Amino acid sequence: MKLRSFVSFRKVYRAWYYFRLGYSTYLTFLLGYVSTLITVYYLAIKNMSPLLDVFPHFESFAILATFVGVPLGVVIGWVHLKRSSLFSSELDISVEASPYYYKLAPGVAKEVEKPALLIELKILQRLAEASGLITDSEKAQIDELERKVLTLVEGGYVGSPRRTVNF
Repeated sequence: MKLRSFVSFRKVYRAWYYFRLGYSTYLTFLLGYVSTLITVYYLAIKNMSPLLDVFPHFESFAILATFVGVPLGVVIGWVHLKRSSLFSSELDISVEASPYYYKLAPGVAKEVEKPALLIELKILQRLAEASGLITDSEKAQIDELERKVLTLVEGGYVGSPRRTVNF
């Protein structure tokens, strides 16, 4: 019964995420865009006769605002991603909050790549020991690395998940 309720909560949480993504990315964007055009036109331009001479109809204003606003939005988005430190700060926060930076995501990494890495480490360690090419500190480092990889493969965490950064 407990597992079944957990599965249903996962579905609810996933649906909540999809709703937030779709609503905030698409629905509110379109509503906000149209609402801004209507508000600016009917509250600002309609009350200023010089602007009303330039934009006698809402459609002409909306078309011009779109042809100016879309490229301007693209440039602002490009600057946000490529030329400012804002985007990298957002990614830093995502990394700190995501548990998958401290544990393995399910799938290939957990089922294939890291178990193969463990086997490679063990084989290389045996070869290095047989050849006398490994020091005690290197052996300790390999053992610690093996322990961490095994912890990840078993579903555990390494590092300090969900740490907070003091400003």
